[in-house]
Amino acid sequence: MLHGFLNGLPGRLEPGGEGWLVLSDLAEHLGLRTRAALLDAFAAAGLTVLDRLDIKPRHPRASDPDDPLHAARAAETTSLWRLSPT
Repeated sequence: MLHGFLNGLPGRLEPGGEGWLVLSDLAEHLGLRTRAALLDAFAAAGLTVLDRLDIKPRHPRASDPDDPLHAARAAETTSLWRLSPT
């Protein structure tokens, strides 16, 4: 789904337009994806990162030590990626 979104984005933007992607880095903390792989996917889709805004989680699971994913959730950051065609 992520790659489909990224690969289709440049063709859907007006000149000078930008696409926004809200994405958690939980997959990175779980070893399912690396940051380098995400940045490579942006580049492969012909996208440049204009900016990134980050926020730490505020949901209860991020501070619940009984949650099996507690360590990853506590380290998680959700980012708004502003992307533009290269």
